[in-house]
Amino acid sequence: MALRKEEIARKLLHLFALLMPAGIFYLPRFGIPDAVPIGLLAFLVIGSVAVESLRFRLPAVQKLFFTCFGHLLRREEDKKVTGSTYVIAAALLCSLIFINHKHISFMVLTLFILGDAIAAIVGLSVGRIKIWNKSLEGSSACFAMCMLLFYALFPNLPWVLDTWDGKIPLHVAVVISLTITVFELIPLKITKKLTVNDNLAVPVIAGGIMLLL
Repeated sequence: MALRKEEIARKLLHLFALLMPAGIFYLPRFGIPDAVPIGLLAFLVIGSVAVESLRFRLPAVQKLFFTCFGHLLRREEDKKVTGSTYVIAAALLCSLIFINHKHISFMVLTLFILGDAIAAIVGLSVGRIKIWNKSLEGSSACFAMCMLLFYALFPNLPWVLDTWDGKIPLHVAVVISLTITVFELIPLKITKKLTVNDNLAVPVIAGGIMLLL
């Protein structure tokens, strides 16, 4: 499958999603109550779900939605909930589950957003070895991006690694990078008819494993 301009635009737009982990972690650092970023994310989730519901029910809303965002959607998303809704929901879940470990929310959301983006771009552009509906090349790029973030980005950001005295344990970086890579790759099937969206599940799973480590 060739890399389309729409997919590039989609992934570039997803970079704005980095505002969510940044808000979760940094707003409380500047004296803003936890309720503010959590409330904003809850508002975004409710709004996004409402829009998704309306566009499935009302053709006029669907038409307006596609006029505004159609160039960013994948073909299958005309009848399914968009990935962005799941990402916002994942950010809300992380902000609640890891409310006392905001560095975890920040790291796993950042890792997933950027790891997923590079996996799609590399997989669609140079991917040859197929695994399910994705590629080994894309997954390798995801793992490399996660490791790069662990050792090139996070140590240079204020306060992120204070819990670990400024140093990331190698086993944490490897395990979490592998977790995001593997769960981004494989379908998360609960039953034959029920599959959990990776945009929702992967950050929460990775965050739970990081907390245990």
